[in-house]
Amino acid sequence: MVRIGASTVPPGLPGLDPRFSHVLCVPDGGSPAGARASGGAGVAASGDEWHYLDNGPDLAARGIEPVGTVLAVHGNPTWSYLWRDLVDLATERAVVAAAATGERPGGVPGAWRVVAVDQLEMGLSARSGRHRTLPERVADLGAFTAELGLSGPVVTLGHDWGGVVSLSWAVDHPELLTGVALLNTAVHQPDGVAIPAPLRLALAPGVHRAGTSSTPAFLETTLALAHPRLPADVADAYRLPYRTADDRAGIEGFVADIPADAEHPSRPELDRIATGVAALDVPALLLWGPRDPVFSDRYLDDLIGRLPQARVHRFEGAGHLVAEDVDYAAPVLDWLRGVALGAEQEPVPGMEGQSGRNLLFGTEGFGGRGPIWTGLDERAADPATRAESAVLDMSGSGPGTVTWRALDRQVRRIAAGLHSIGVRRGDRVSLLVQPGPTLTALVYACLRIGAVVVVADAGLGVRGLTRAQRGAWPQYLVGQTKALAAARACGWPGVRISADPLDAVTRRALGVHHELVDVARAGEGHELPPEPGPQDEAAVLFTSGSTGPAKGVVYTHAQLSALRDVLAGHYAVRPESGLVTGFAPFALLGPALGTRSVTPDMDVSAPRTLTARAVADAVRASDARIVFLSPAAILNVVATADALGDADREALERVETFLSTGAPISAELLGSAQALMPNARAHTPYGMTECLLVTDIDLDGIREAASAPDDGVCVGRPIMGAAVGGVTVSALDDDGAATGPPSSGPEVHGVLGEVLVSAPHLKQRYDRLWLTDRAAERDTPPGRWHRTGDVGHLDAEGRLWIEGRLAHVLTTAEGPLAPVGPEQTIERVAAVRRAAVVGVGPAGVQQAVAVLELADGVRRPGLAPEGLGAAVRATSSVPLAAVLVVPQMPTDVRHNSKIDRARLARWADGVLAGGRVGAP
Repeated sequence: MVRIGASTVPPGLPGLDPRFSHVLCVPDGGSPAGARASGGAGVAASGDEWHYLDNGPDLAARGIEPVGTVLAVHGNPTWSYLWRDLVDLATERAVVAAAATGERPGGVPGAWRVVAVDQLEMGLSARSGRHRTLPERVADLGAFTAELGLSGPVVTLGHDWGGVVSLSWAVDHPELLTGVALLNTAVHQPDGVAIPAPLRLALAPGVHRAGTSSTPAFLETTLALAHPRLPADVADAYRLPYRTADDRAGIEGFVADIPADAEHPSRPELDRIATGVAALDVPALLLWGPRDPVFSDRYLDDLIGRLPQARVHRFEGAGHLVAEDVDYAAPVLDWLRGVALGAEQEPVPGMEGQSGRNLLFGTEGFGGRGPIWTGLDERAADPATRAESAVLDMSGSGPGTVTWRALDRQVRRIAAGLHSIGVRRGDRVSLLVQPGPTLTALVYACLRIGAVVVVADAGLGVRGLTRAQRGAWPQYLVGQTKALAAARACGWPGVRISADPLDAVTRRALGVHHELVDVARAGEGHELPPEPGPQDEAAVLFTSGSTGPAKGVVYTHAQLSALRDVLAGHYAVRPESGLVTGFAPFALLGPALGTRSVTPDMDVSAPRTLTARAVADAVRASDARIVFLSPAAILNVVATADALGDADREALERVETFLSTGAPISAELLGSAQALMPNARAHTPYGMTECLLVTDIDLDGIREAASAPDDGVCVGRPIMGAAVGGVTVSALDDDGAATGPPSSGPEVHGVLGEVLVSAPHLKQRYDRLWLTDRAAERDTPPGRWHRTGDVGHLDAEGRLWIEGRLAHVLTTAEGPLAPVGPEQTIERVAAVRRAAVVGVGPAGVQQAVAVLELADGVRRPGLAPEGLGAAVRATSSVPLAAVLVVPQMPTDVRHNSKIDRARLARWADGVLAGGRVGAP
C-alpha cells in the first residue's frame, strides 16, 4: 500500500475544519477487523487506509445523538472536500437543534451525522497502484461502512460516479436505508446511445493516460466547469491529493471504468444497480445543474423515471459542480428533516390521486362537466351540432373550417396513432405548432391518451425555448419545419414528429422520425387506450420568463377541467358564444368549452402583430360573441382602428364580452378597445400561469375604483371558484419581505403585502423546481395556497389592488415602496407614455428613480430634459432622486407589456454612478 501526504487534511483548507478529518484502516479483504484512528492518530500497519470526513465524534463529544447518518460519496476527480459545506452546516444545525429541543429518544430532531469518504485511489485515501472496477468499488464501500460500524437509518448522497457507488450501497443495504439523495450523476447508459462527448475524448487512445494521470488536464477541466469560477484557494484544495502522476492514477482508472458500451466489464454491475434503484421505496432528492456537459438532463429524466417519488430541483445556471455553484447543503438538510419526521413519505404532489379522488378540494373525479374533452365529445356526438364549425383557421387566404365531427375524428386518429408509435400515459409531448386546427387536434389527442402536453411560447426565443425543452425533457416533440430546425440545431430532446409534410432529404436533415399525417393514418380505426384519471398530469405550461428563467407549471386533468368550468361559469360561455382569442393560453379552450374558436391572423408569439382588421375578420368568420386579447395586442388593435370599414365595425358590434388578459391595462386603453366593440362588456381578469383566473373586474368597476385613494391597479374580486380558497395578503416588513400572517380580514385592508391565491384550478406544482415550490407555499394557510410574488393590498370592499412584483419593491428609509402607484401618478404627465420607478443604492436606504418612455420618443437614453424632469417631480407621489428617459422600455418576451424593472434598475444604477449611457 502506498501512502500519500498526511493521514488527515492539513489546516488552512478553505471551508474545512480539520477536526472533521479521520482515517480508518479496513483490513485486506474487507474483514470487519482493523484499527480506527482520528484526528491524526496512528493507523493499522496493513489494509486499506481510508480518509473520510465525519462530524459524528464532534456530535458525540457534545452529547448529541443524531437521528441518522448521511453517507456521502464523491466522484471523479473530486474528493470528500466536495461535501465540506454539508458537514459544517449539519454540525451547526445539530448544535442549534440540541439547544432548542434537548435530547430526545431516537436522536435530536434536525441532527444528522455526515460521513464523507475518499474512495480508494482517490483523495487522501490509499493508493494501491491498480485500477479498481465498479464491482470492487461497491465492495470497498461496503467493507468501509462495516468496519466503521455504520448503523441505520442511513441516507446515501452521491455525485458524479460517486452517485452510482452510493446507490449500490443503498441497493445492497435496504435494512439500513431511509433515503437517497443525488447531485448530477447517471445510473444507466441506454444501448445505442453514445456516452457524452467529453468522456469519449477522455477515453480516446493517446488521450486517456495523457489527459488523466500524466497531466492534470482532466482535473483542471473539471474544476473549470464551476459557475462562477472557483476561488483560487478552493481550486487548490481540490488539487491537493492529485499533485503527481502517481497521485492521479485513480483518476485514470475511474475514467477507464466508465461502462461506455454493453461489453464493458463493469456494465453488468451498472445494470444491476440501475434495476435495484427502480425498486427503492424510500424518499429521494435530486439536485441538478443543467449546464453539465457530461450528466445532462437525459440522465436526470432517467433517474426520475426510476425514482418517481423524488423531490427534484434544477438550478438554472449551475453545472457539473453543482455543490460549488449553489447552496446545496441547506436544501439537503431541509429535506433530511422531512425524512426524519416522516413527511417525505407522503406522495409527491401530482401523484396523490391514484384513487381518482381530488384530495385538495374533496370532490370526486373531474368535477362539474367531466374531462376537458367532454365538450368536444358532446358536440361531435350531437346530430344537431356535429356538422357545425369547431375551429377556424385564419392564417390562409380565407377562413378554413373544421367541423366538430372532423375534429373529433382527427383527435381520435392522432391519439391512436401516437399510441401506436409508443406514446404512453405520462410521456411528455412538446407541441411547437402555431395555434390552429392542427395544434388543437394534437392537444386533445395527447390529453385523451394521458400524454402530458408541454407548451412553451415561441416568444421565449431560441435560448429560452432551449432551457424549457431541456428542463421538461419531453420524450416526443411535434413541430413545424422552423421548430424542427431549431430542435436539430440546439439539441432539443424527444423523438421528432413533423407537423408539415417533408421531402426525404429534409426529413433526414432534421432528424424526423415520423410525419403527423402518417401518425394519424396509422391510428385510423384503432381503439384508444384507457383514459387518464383526474389526478394524472395533463400539461406543463411555461411562464413568460419576465421574472427570471421561464418555469414549467404542472397541471393535472382535474385542474384543467376546473379552469374550464370557472371560465364557462363566470363569463357565461355557451355553445353558441364563439371565441376569438389572440392570447395563447386560452387559444385551445374552445373545444373544452364546447364552442367554436378561432385565432386571428397574427403571430401569437408577437402580440403586436394583431390588427383591428384581423380581429374583425375573425369575429365575422366565426360569428363570435367573446374576444380574448393581451394588452400588447390591444395597443396595436386600437392603433390600427382607422383601417376598419363599415362591415368590420358592424361585425365588432356583435361582440358581447371582451377580455384583456396577461397584464394590467389602463382604463383608457380598455375603454378605447371597448369603443371598437361598443356592445361588449369589457373585463380584465387577473391571473398568472400558475392560476390563470383569480379575480375579475370590468371597465365600469375600474372607473369606479379610479375615484378611490388606493395605489396600484384594481383587479377586482375573486371569481367564481376561487372562493374555495380565495385571496389573502401577507404584509411586508421594513426589509420588503412578506412576513405577515396571510389574511383577508380588516387588519390587512390597505396594507402592502404579497398576494396569496387558492382555487380548484391552481397549478399542481412547478416542474422539477422543488425549492421554488417550497418558497411558493411557505407559511401559507391550511389547504393549497400559492405565493404569487405579486404585491398589493385588499381594500375594505374586498377588491384586490396590484402594486408590482415582490422583487421590484424598493426598500427605502421610510419602509417598503411598491412601484406601480408612483408610476401611475407620473404617467399623468402628458409627455409620458410609460413610466417605471426603480430603486438605486443599498437596501434599506434605496432612492427612487423614474425611467420614462415618452409619447414622442427620444433618440438617446439619459437624463430627462430639465423641464420634463421638473414636471415629473411635481406630479410624482414619492420623492425622486433622478428622472431618466429611454427610447423604449425593456419588456418581457411573451406579453411585450410587462416592464423589466430589474434590468432598468441595473441600468439606472450604472448611469447615476457615472457609467456609460447605453440602452438598458
